[in-house]
Amino acid sequence: MRHIISILLENESGALSRVAGLFSARGYNIESLTVAPIEDASLSRLTLVTRGNEQIVEQIVKQLNKLIDVVKLVDLTEGGHIERELMLVKVRAATHEQRAEMYRLTDIFRGRMLDVSDSTYTAEMTGPSDKLDAFLATLGAENVVEVVRSGVTGISRGPKGLHV
Repeated sequence: MRHIISILLENESGALSRVAGLFSARGYNIESLTVAPIEDASLSRLTLVTRGNEQIVEQIVKQLNKLIDVVKLVDLTEGGHIERELMLVKVRAATHEQRAEMYRLTDIFRGRMLDVSDSTYTAEMTGPSDKLDAFLATLGAENVVEVVRSGVTGISRGPKGLHV
């Protein structure tokens, strides 16, 4: 099962490396990782996506809580949450039909066109990962020149928040 784990982490050199090292040492994969400072400059919020059954994720959470740099963490998938990811995608659009189709698909998926050249269009798309995957599948791999994705970020629904 896919899990989104959000962590408040000391904003110090090596902290991110220790979290990533915990995963690699145990043979667990990190599918996505985003990190940035929060309003308290001494802390960063790290959001990672991993897959595993309940026992594996429980073990990961216990091990993360043992790290000195980890202040607090929550598995967002345990409750209601909102997740988003940013994707930039460059697509071949040499013919009039390809250009029209790219504009149409970008509009359907509520994206924005960022750049237009003679042979390519670049679109920006935000949303849950499955929406971005569906957009790419609709475009077709043969039409995609390049894809850049930010990784998942998320927040719990309702009044609860992740803070010290």
